[in-house]
Amino acid sequence: MAHSFKLPDLGEGLTEGEVARWFVSEGQAVAEDDPLVEIQTDKATVEIPSPYAGTVLRILVPEGEIAPVGAVLVVVGEPGEAIEEPAPKSPSDTVSQGIRGTPTSDSARVQATPLVRKIAAELGVDLAAVMATGAGGRVTEVDVRAAAGREETTEGRREPLRGVRRVIAEHMTRAHREVPAVTWVEECDFERVEIERLLATVVKAVAESLTEFPELNARLEGDAIVYLDRYDIGVAVQTEQGLVVPVVRGADSSTVEELDVEIRRLAEGARAGALTSEEVRGSTFTVTSAGKLAGLFQTPIVNFPEVAILSIGRIAARPVVREGEVAVRRMGTIAITFDHRVVDGARAAEFGLSVIAQLEGC
Repeated sequence: MAHSFKLPDLGEGLTEGEVARWFVSEGQAVAEDDPLVEIQTDKATVEIPSPYAGTVLRILVPEGEIAPVGAVLVVVGEPGEAIEEPAPKSPSDTVSQGIRGTPTSDSARVQATPLVRKIAAELGVDLAAVMATGAGGRVTEVDVRAAAGREETTEGRREPLRGVRRVIAEHMTRAHREVPAVTWVEECDFERVEIERLLATVVKAVAESLTEFPELNARLEGDAIVYLDRYDIGVAVQTEQGLVVPVVRGADSSTVEELDVEIRRLAEGARAGALTSEEVRGSTFTVTSAGKLAGLFQTPIVNFPEVAILSIGRIAARPVVREGEVAVRRMGTIAITFDHRVVDGARAAEFGLSVIAQLEGC
């Protein structure tokens, strides 16, 4: 008997996933618990084993396509076994409609928010012709702008947004659209900070300061501000696939030495693509640094749904005035970008100064 394997609920409120890689092909025998498919979500890449033993009869969702939770991904059964095509209850229940990247047929029936419809009208884009990439076949703002770009030019080499790069594009677009962000910047004297443990030292200072400024360790959910009582700090890591933000749990209760070991472990896992979904979920605040590539300072985008992010600017020896005399110190900048709906400017500044005071007092 043929078994249809559906995209399972991966938790954390995720409603869809991209098929990043198939470990099997049609006609191939597969044993129970053999690696079956690798799913990329907006949180992590998850390898899913086969729940069935048999022959792969049909792969319904190719690599690079996105399907909602519950969509049939693959059918496993006996060699030569006929596959019964289920009759969908409605167009939105079909795999073809549920998979992102499928054009809709009627502009009036396209799933899109009023804002997306307005943008489409302004750009002269026919929603019915847009490749839908939202949950359940919904057309997003990214889809509309991508369609407008395709209509404007046919030059150059084109590569579809997939994997981590697609997740980054969607995440940053949403954050930029929904968060009224403001960035505060100040100089910081890093002379006393052990550079080899810079990130760990900053994460520790951030976690301790957040206990005094709870509105920066919060979420805006509907008409309520949710203040979190845990301090799980995301640390942005650049990888070959794109930016990944693994999470350091309980940063407030760890020493700098312990944080340094954990950050290095997570960074290595991120670059190797070996992090679990739990290791990139649920951060309450994010710290980012481009190291030697960092400019004087940055205006980072808030890691939605968080309400604030801290970035470390380039650190270098610079002349500064100390007690009326010019001295050479290892100077850098600290920038705080924050959601002005939740955090007042004065409080963000006080938080930044608290972090700097700890770093300068190391």
